[in-house]
Amino acid sequence: MSVANRGALGVVPPRAGRMIEAARAVRAEWTKLRTVPSTGWLLLALAGLTVAVGAAVTGAVDTSHCTSPAGCREDTPKLALSGVQLGQVAAVVLGVLAVGSEYAAGTIGATLAAVPRRGTVLAAKAAVVAGAVAAAGTAGVLASLAAGRGLLAGNGFTAANGYPPLSPLDGATARAAFGTVLYLVLVALLALGVGTAVREQATAITAVLALLWIVPIVVRFVGDETWRDRLEKYAPMPAGLAVQATRGLERLPIGPWPGLAVMAGYAAAAMLAGAVLFTARDA
Repeated sequence: MSVANRGALGVVPPRAGRMIEAARAVRAEWTKLRTVPSTGWLLLALAGLTVAVGAAVTGAVDTSHCTSPAGCREDTPKLALSGVQLGQVAAVVLGVLAVGSEYAAGTIGATLAAVPRRGTVLAAKAAVVAGAVAAAGTAGVLASLAAGRGLLAGNGFTAANGYPPLSPLDGATARAAFGTVLYLVLVALLALGVGTAVREQATAITAVLALLWIVPIVVRFVGDETWRDRLEKYAPMPAGLAVQATRGLERLPIGPWPGLAVMAGYAAAAMLAGAVLFTARDA
């Protein structure tokens, strides 16, 4: 029987059935995520911390410490976006809670009863978490650039001194802004994967934050420049945040897009591990 005939008889083709199931799973996951009280606060914290910390760092830097304003060579877009290093904590918590809260509340069984395909459930969670973090991250990034634009001009970083006003339409700044949003999404997916694999919320959050922050702390105590470069090249946070750099790219241990690809590799590995364990074991 042809697909058309089966459709006419009310039998849904398998591919269409899977698409309908996926759409329902995404809608269900979005409903669950937005009705959790902490979700709104976490997304607000992600955007707010990104802006507040970025503004504090940007406002603390001026041209007075340089031999001349034009000789500062400060990477102003990176300064304005530096708040993401703290804002990402909210993305980590949200990614873990998207799955960990269901294990904690014992509702994961009901979720799997409604959508038996575990891969579909995890993919739906990933889509919803990524969308929410991308929206909050975009708001935080744009507000950070706007705040930085005003603060930098008052601190001597003007067009006359070789620092054009920050704009998301500028090529290098646009890449830094877009890459920062992608970085936050990848951090959230990394946390979702680890949360799915570990299932215990506190343990998963601690593990992800340690993975992100351990290398930047260790690097301070490494005297060998070659090893410092290696650590920054392959560690998730230093590599991923290379995408924010707009000056001195030739001096970076890893380029902006390759660095973000390293971060994507960590997120993909975590999601794969989470998917394998989620599928293999009991709920």
